[in-house]
Formats: sequence, C-alpha cells, structure tokens
Amino acid sequence: MRIFTGNSNAGLVARICEYLDVPLGQLEIRNFPDGETFVQVKENIRGRDVFVVQSICRPPNERMMELLVMMDAMRRASAARITAVLPFYGYARQDRKDQPRVPITAKLVANLLVAAGAHRILGLDFHAQQIQGFFDIPVDHLYAAPVMVRYLRTKSLRDPVVVSPDSGGVKMAIGYAEMLGAGLALGAKYRRGASEVEAMNVVGDVRGRTAIMVDDLTSTGSTLCEAARILKENGADEIYAVVTHAMLVDDAIEHLEASNIKELIVTDSIPLKYKGGFPITVLSVAELLGEAILRIHENQSVTSLFSL
Repeated sequence: MRIFTGNSNAGLVARICEYLDVPLGQLEIRNFPDGETFVQVKENIRGRDVFVVQSICRPPNERMMELLVMMDAMRRASAARITAVLPFYGYARQDRKDQPRVPITAKLVANLLVAAGAHRILGLDFHAQQIQGFFDIPVDHLYAAPVMVRYLRTKSLRDPVVVSPDSGGVKMAIGYAEMLGAGLALGAKYRRGASEVEAMNVVGDVRGRTAIMVDDLTSTGSTLCEAARILKENGADEIYAVVTHAMLVDDAIEHLEASNIKELIVTDSIPLKYKGGFPITVLSVAELLGEAILRIHENQSVTSLFSL
C-alpha cells in the first residue's frame, strides 16, 4: 500500500499516514512558468495498491488538475490499483440541470477521474448521494456523523433537537437525531441566488431546546445564519452548527460572528486557516478515512463505516 497526496490537505494526510503507520509516498509536484502542473512519482509503485488523497477545494481547478495528473502518472507507472480518496468532492453542488443550458459538472468530474485512471473512489459526505451513480466503478461513501456525534455527546446538551436547514438534508438530520436520541425539525428555505438564502419557516418544536443544525457543506454561511435567526425567533435556547465541509469564504466569518450560532463544528476535510475569535471546533476524519483505506487494501468489508 502506498499513500500519496497533492497540495490540498497535507495535515489530514499526515494524520491518515500516522493512523496507518505508513510513510507518505514520495511525489514531486511543481508548476511550469506558464502555470502547467508537472508531477513525478519518486518511487517504484509497479504492482502497488495506491491511494491518492486530495480534496477538490480552493482553488478547485488547480486541485482537480493535480489529482488528474497524479493519477495519470501512477497509471503509467504500472500501479496495480488506484483509489482516489476525496475528503471533499468539489463541484458536487452542480449535480443536475436546474436551469436551461447549464452543465452537470459533478458528472463531468466523475468522468475525468475515471479517464485519468481511478479504479475506485472513496468519498466523505457527498453533497448529493446520487453522485455515487455518476461512476461505473466502485464507490465507498462514508459519513462524518459518527465523528461529530462522539463530540456532541461530550457536551451534555440539554433537550437537543436536530435541525436540517433545508429539505435536502433531512436524511442526514434523521441519522444524527437517531444517534443522539434527539428530536427532529426542518427548516424550509427559499434560495434567492448562489450565495443568498432566505429561510422561510421551521417545521417542528424547538422552543426552549438546544438546536443542532446539520449540513454537509457551508461556504458563505448564509443558510446556517438565516436558519439560526429563524430558530431563535421560534424560541430555541442554544444553537450549534455541525458541518462536514467548511469551505469558508471571507464573508462567512462576518456572517457567523453576527449570527445566533454558539459554536460551529466542522471536520478537517478542508484545511481551515481561520484564527479569529468565533468558536470553531475542527474534528479530524483521519481515523475514519484511514480505517476505510486499510479495509479496502485488505479487501475487507467497509459497510460498518457507512452507518449514520
């Protein structure tokens, strides 16, 4: 088994290698003066089981190209099997034609990964679970919920209720509610644009309770902040936000600091460089991904890791 990575998330990959007790594979990645990406594998991987860990996060086009070039280099170096490990699957929000004359970029990414040489995909909390069907190769889709729930249980939250900020996250919210033994509520929202959201109302009882909003991804924070405002208006006591992928842009911190959210809980699927005063807790998914990698390598079942 060999573990390789690009420039997207060195810290997470180091923790995965530490869990597996294997060294990080030797790889050179550099850019030519015109910006083209060059990759050279610096060790023999002929006949090896190779895992390439790369989050398709900011800048997504560069990270995507790195991943494709790495896998092509490994395929041509005669690797026996190449598994693309994607802690964050970029472009996942473009998973359907919701307007005239627009692409389905999530499917295009799937096609590119397979064309570059991926034999298998290992992902974490896809924005839409149907993305698994975009591939004609095996896909192992993991959930961060067990990692999040272990942390939430340490907080001894009073009368918790799990809230999905939109209808698309209901299944995730049900999973969290079952694991925590908590109630369930739904925030129905209307999206005005890609970065502007107006939450309309809350379905469920949140008055006097600790609300735990769960979502797979946040970038501007607008959905979470608007949902938190509505929850507070409906009588919620404390409000927590649990998000797998924190792709926070500059405006997001301002939104969060001005919101009713007490704490934002995220994973390290995307490197977070925020050093401000807003309480953000980062939980590692290295053990979860590392265990999945080990089981795939040893041809063991990973079913128990799928459960919410």
